[in-house]
Amino acid sequence: MGAHINPIYPYKPPGDWMTPPPQRKPLVVIGAGPVGLAAAIDARLQGLDVLVLDDDKTVSVGSRAVCYAKRSLEIMDRLGIAQQACDMGVSWNIGRTFLEEDEVYQFNLVPDAGHKRPGMINLQQYHVEEMLIARALELGADIRWQHKVTAVSPHDDHATLTVETPDGAFVIEADWLVVADGARSPIRRHLGLDIEGRVFQDRFLIADVIMKADYPAERWFWFDPPFHPNQSVLLHKQSNNVWRIDFQLGWDADPEEEKKPEKVIPRLQAMLGDERPFELEWVSIYTFQCRRMTDFRHGRVLFVGDAAHQVSPFGARGANSGFQDADDLMWKLGLVIKGQASEKLLDTYAMDRQFAADENIMNSTRSTDFITPKSRTSKTFRNQVLALAKHYPFARKLVNSGRLSMPSFLTDSMLNTPDVDAFEGQMVPGAPMDDAPVQVNGQDAWLLDQVGQGFQVLLFADAVPPPEVLAQLASCGSAPPGANGPVQVTPLVVTSRPLSIPGAKVIVDTQGLVAKRYDATSGTLYLLRPDQHVVARWRQLDIAQLQAALARALGSPIGQA
Repeated sequence: MGAHINPIYPYKPPGDWMTPPPQRKPLVVIGAGPVGLAAAIDARLQGLDVLVLDDDKTVSVGSRAVCYAKRSLEIMDRLGIAQQACDMGVSWNIGRTFLEEDEVYQFNLVPDAGHKRPGMINLQQYHVEEMLIARALELGADIRWQHKVTAVSPHDDHATLTVETPDGAFVIEADWLVVADGARSPIRRHLGLDIEGRVFQDRFLIADVIMKADYPAERWFWFDPPFHPNQSVLLHKQSNNVWRIDFQLGWDADPEEEKKPEKVIPRLQAMLGDERPFELEWVSIYTFQCRRMTDFRHGRVLFVGDAAHQVSPFGARGANSGFQDADDLMWKLGLVIKGQASEKLLDTYAMDRQFAADENIMNSTRSTDFITPKSRTSKTFRNQVLALAKHYPFARKLVNSGRLSMPSFLTDSMLNTPDVDAFEGQMVPGAPMDDAPVQVNGQDAWLLDQVGQGFQVLLFADAVPPPEVLAQLASCGSAPPGANGPVQVTPLVVTSRPLSIPGAKVIVDTQGLVAKRYDATSGTLYLLRPDQHVVARWRQLDIAQLQAALARALGSPIGQA
């Protein structure tokens, strides 16, 4: 056993950045946490120069964000680290909830087969950050450690940053600034921007415990266990024999006192109930809150992740929603930087992700109210639900020990084209795409690995489509007025058997799951966003409708309402 040793990343002097006039960079990211690094990797995958500034010289201390949901793993696939994360992490799908010592509720995150990634993996945040840093450097991102941004001045066409380093302070300019500096966000505070919501009057102790234990790789949550009466406890397995344990303490607990080993170790011994050896890797106390900024976009300054919104940790919504923020923002920002879309497109980043943040806050608040009821009525309800859940299935659905992170269905996004044809199933405009097993060039593959590179069309076909259909798809492109050339659509043809189709990538739906999940028949057409969300669909190709939908997905309706 042994605690994780954080790497120390080398400091690179700013050199000629110190000499006025200030240098101008096209894109600067503040914060080398998971969300800032995801944004930087995405920028490099699009060929954009990116500078990342971080005030530290290492990864985070302690497990922090520990649960990565299936949608985040699919985003990591596109970024290039998912397999590495899954190989090191602990995969799980089962969650169990106990009242005292009896199981009252169980869920399974992946009820149906045919998905590349598991419902959830547990992996300490420091491991994820190390993977993201290595990937960002491999792709050519410029990461500057010990570069602390102390001031930001927004302007109409750029932002000015003051940066402190061991060599002194300097000023640099950014055409676009992505702020990913965490929940306390010094930049948000410096700019005097609001963040509103609820702070819950309760405290939890987090302990990362290194030990050998034979508990299964599942999420276990206890209400009122004998080893911690009248409070709740959460257990997660992580990699390298590290176990994450959260103990509810109550609002009156003294945070500094409760962090001391002489207070923590007896709690762990009471829970484990045996003499097994263990050591503490990290201990922290948190007060949870559910709140967000009113607007995630302020001109050329864009906020992502915990800097923009915070939720309590029950349900694993923090880092997972942050990955989705970066995923939504970066394809839009890439088109704007390349001059292929109006900067008004970035307003839809704020609209879509503010909607998602509200959804996360609602679910997180409900979980928190159930776990730590704040009134006599809500406590009575909670206790009655738990008592009934022991014996009656109907009550088990009311047990809320943290509804787990699910991707937002952006059904109200103004980028969507509403359905005109009848479809069944979940793949509505705004939905994050479902995965399915496929074959490409005779090799087993996954649907989601074929998409996510720009705008794409899925055309379902029983036979080789007519040449004029393929020609129309190949020439389909759109651009707002004044843009630097059109955005093209890449056609993908989904077939039930191998076909040779000139000029198109063929995806063979080996098990029929793509057609089933997308309610597709021959001729069905899906237009897909670069972040693997459905944006429009039809039963047959109408090139004018497709062009109009693409223009809409690039932000043409913004400002016309």
